[in-house]
Order: sequence, then structure tokens, then C-alpha cells
Amino acid sequence: MAFQTPITIKEALDAIQRQDYVLPAIQREFTWDTEQICGLFDSLMQGYPIGSFLFWRVEPGRIKDYTWYGFMREFHEKNRRHCPVLDVPLKPVVAILDGQQRLTSLNIGLRGYHAEKEPRKRWDNPDAFPTKYLYLNLLSPASENERGLKYDFRFLTPGRAESERSDTTYWFKVSQVFDFKEDFDVILALQTMRLAQDQHAARVLNRLYGRVHREALLPYFDEKEQDLDKVLNIFIRVNSAGDPLTYSDLLLSIATAQWKDRDARQAIHTLVDELNGIRAGFGFSKDLVLKASLMLSDIQSVAFRVTNFNATNMKTLAKNWEKIDRALRLSVELLAQFGFSGQTLTADSVVIPVAYYVCKRAFDESYLSSPRHRDDRELLRGWVCRSLVKAGVWGSGLDTLLLALRTSLQERADRGFPIENIEAAMAKRGKSIRFTEEEIEDLLDIRYGDKRTFAILALLFPHVDVRNVFHVDHVFPKARFTPTRLRTAGISEEQRDDYIDKCERLANLQLLEGPANESKRAKLPNEWLSEKYPARTARANFCELHELGVVPEAMRAFDRFYTSRRKRLADRLRRILSVAPEAGGLVEEQ
Repeated sequence: MAFQTPITIKEALDAIQRQDYVLPAIQREFTWDTEQICGLFDSLMQGYPIGSFLFWRVEPGRIKDYTWYGFMREFHEKNRRHCPVLDVPLKPVVAILDGQQRLTSLNIGLRGYHAEKEPRKRWDNPDAFPTKYLYLNLLSPASENERGLKYDFRFLTPGRAESERSDTTYWFKVSQVFDFKEDFDVILALQTMRLAQDQHAARVLNRLYGRVHREALLPYFDEKEQDLDKVLNIFIRVNSAGDPLTYSDLLLSIATAQWKDRDARQAIHTLVDELNGIRAGFGFSKDLVLKASLMLSDIQSVAFRVTNFNATNMKTLAKNWEKIDRALRLSVELLAQFGFSGQTLTADSVVIPVAYYVCKRAFDESYLSSPRHRDDRELLRGWVCRSLVKAGVWGSGLDTLLLALRTSLQERADRGFPIENIEAAMAKRGKSIRFTEEEIEDLLDIRYGDKRTFAILALLFPHVDVRNVFHVDHVFPKARFTPTRLRTAGISEEQRDDYIDKCERLANLQLLEGPANESKRAKLPNEWLSEKYPARTARANFCELHELGVVPEAMRAFDRFYTSRRKRLADRLRRILSVAPEAGGLVEEQ
């Protein structure tokens, strides 16, 4: 990328008019208001630098890969807010990576107009959007102001510009200077306006002409790189001021430009919002939806690269959008039915292969509840939980993993969730969801509040109905573990820190449905069980289902309860995760 000899404003706007300068789809909409445009022209007149520009020289072979836009010249807040799509011929063009707002402002001020809604007028009133042109008062400077403006630029209707003419005001239409060919045109214009003898008017108009035609005020860098991903990274860096741009923002802009029958930006934003509103709520992003769209459309690569968002792939995404939308909605409903939410889903990416499976099998909403699919749902639920509990599955190497999962699902998903093939494919890429004894011990020490806690409890206790309100509950209530209450309960000072620590760990946690948890509150477990299940058989059944063992009556026996339940949870986790116990493992205290 090399710094080039600056060009004049006239040269730049002529290139825009010839469609030699274009806007890539990654550019934003024009956002400057009239005050900012007037400020830009004032800076030019005062001789202030207005910043450098970044130009990207695009070879003819790249032209048809993407959609290109022209610069806005005539802005209308209601009817013409967007840059026009260009049918660019196969020729080299310059795409503007940095400087869109400034060049568009110059184009509107020197070649076009600005029409915005006037206050207190209805949007359906055609008179609410008067066409205004940029004018400069040749006779008087700007009034004193905090912005340091010296030249009085304003957007006015021609009628108002004419009516306000006086000894101190002559509104010169700035676009007229664009058509001047030589210095003599300045003299002719002054004579026509009967201002040839006004030295202030002559100096101002001559300066405006010089700034537009004579002086090379637009310095720029020239980028010839044809690798679009490198270009996109450059664009992100140079547009880092203000609201930060993300890669997905730009890819979404490209998708929006390519889709013909719907607004990609609106469709994706709406889907994200509605996915995040399911049940207890989630935190999915547009990044995930974009990656899922590549995955479900069977695009060869799911990487966030501009080359994956070319015209051909975007047509495929647009064609498949309805099934992508349905599959993601159904998959998030399924995760919610498994008990997950934004607070408990440790890796949002797990929804992508789930959605691919749902899409591949063409499931409808009956999959969520039909007895015919019960076993398949359980296989899928177990895999989701284990992949979330196992550290490192959904981290680095995500794109490679997703492609491997897609291949397995393409080959084996026709008769059910192919758990063995899925796990084999994951293991080949270093993403095995097999567990070691050391990992079992780590899971047993997980604490309340860790996002993985729910997934572990869901694996341990699949019988708990988590489709509605449920809670991760302390068996011995946390309120009983303050230093004061422990001392009152007869716990020695040496044991209190240990009790407080164990209170928060897995062996003192369980899943309870919402109403049951509300009734339990700060009661000791033995007291609550006796009230909730007066019948001994029902009480024993609850304790067995939740691996509680013999529940003591007093806080003094908590440590023995904790050690005993930890061993039972370890045994159950080993069975579920197919881990053989090591010799010399924990033994239950008597």
C-alpha cells in the first residue's frame, strides 16, 4: 500500500461521475447530516486538512464477483436514502475503502442536493421534503459560533436563497463552481451577480474555485491487493473510529447487497432477536447465524472470509433462507427444552450442528414432543451435554470441527442421530468427548454459578423436567453457611471455611423444578423432604433419583453427607461417561 500524489476534488468527482470510483458493498449507508457537510466545506475553505483516503484498485476479473454501488448525489430522506447499485463493466475500478462520507458530501454539495423532512410535517406530505442545495454567502462571514466556522455555508431552497438577498447576503449556489473551466469564469460569475467590485466576494469565490479545481487536496493511499480478506481487514482497521466495525458487520453488508428478494440484514437481525427471546432467553449473535447459514447451505467452507460471501454463495443462502430460519428456530426450542438458556449454554456454536441435523432430517415441530422421536432426542441431548461439559470442544478449530460434523451427518443422519460416527469424527480432530478419571474429579469440584454446572446435572439427572421453570438448588441451603449460623449449628472454627467451600460444589447441588425450589428455600433438606413427601416410599424414591442417600437432620453431618454423595455422583458420572474407576479411588465414609 503506497501513498500517492494527491488529486483535486474536481478529478475525484469526475471519476465518480464516470463510475471509475465505486463503493464496495461493505460500505455503510451515507450518514452525514447537512451540518457536517457544511463543516467539511468550511474546513476546505480555511485550508484545514480533511484526512487521507484509501483507494482499492480492483482488477476486471474481480468485478463480477461482488455488488458495487455508486456515490449518492441527490439525497432524499424518504425516497432516496440508499446508494444506487451499479452495473459496472469489466474494467479496472477504484473502490473507496476510507473516505465514503467525505466524498459523498462533496458530491452532494457540488453536484446534487439534500432533501430532509421538515419538522411538524407528515411523512406522506410531498411538501415535507423540500429540495435544498448548498449555498455560500459571498458577502459576509459566518456568525460567531462555537465550532470555529468562518464561511457561511447553508442548505437552502432556491426560493429562499433569492428572497434573502441583501447588502450583506448573496447566496451563491456552490454547484455552479463545479462547472467553471478557468479562472475567467470566476470573473464572469461575479459580473453576472453584479459583485465584480466587491473584494470580499471576489476573494471568497476565487478561493472556492481554487479549492475545487486547482489545489490537490485529496491525499490517498493506493491498495492493489486482490485478496478480498486482506482488503476487508484493512477496511476494518481504517474504519475503527466511532462505532467499531466487526467482520460480521461487513459480511452482513455483503449479504445484504447480494440478496435480491429480501433484506438480508433485516432477516438476520429479526431471527437473532427472536431466537434470543425463546423461553428463558439466549445470547446468540449475528455471527452465529451467518456461520450457521454457510453450514446449512452446504457451502464448502464455513470460515468468515469474504470469498465465502461471493455472489454465487449468497444466492444459495438466499434460496435456502426459509429452511435455515426454520431449522435454527426448532433447534433453539430443542435446546430450551433440554433446559439450556443463555445462562447455561457454555458454547453457542453447539446449535449449528444441531440445526444441520434438524435441517437434514427435515424435522418439524413434532420432533420436540413426539414419542416416536424420544430416543433420538435423548441421544442428541446426551451428546450436547457431554460436548459442553468437555473442555475445549467448541474453542479453537471450530470451522474444521463443523465441517467434520457436517460430513458425518451427511453420510449417516438418515436414520437417526449418528452418535458413534459423530464421536469418531470429533476424536480424529482432537475433540474427543471421552473423559478421563482426572476430568471426572475436576467435574465433581465444579462450583455453583459455573456455566457447565447445569449440563453436568442434566447428564446426571435426566429425569428432571427442565422444560419449564427449574433451578440449580443447594441441597443444604446456602443461607445456612454463614459463619454465624455455622457457629450456632456447632461447627468448629477449623471446619467452617471447608463447609462454606463445599456448600458451592457439585455434591451439594441438585436440579429442582421451580415450585419445589420455592417451597424449600432455607429449610434443611431432611425437614423439607418430610414436608414435601410425607410418605416414606415417595421420600426414598426422591432421594434415590437425586443420589442423596441418607439425608441427615443436622448441619453437623453435612461433611459426611457431602463425601458420601460425591462418591455416588462420581460413580454415576463414570457410568454415564464410560470411564473405568481407577484403583484406590474414593471410599464412602461410614
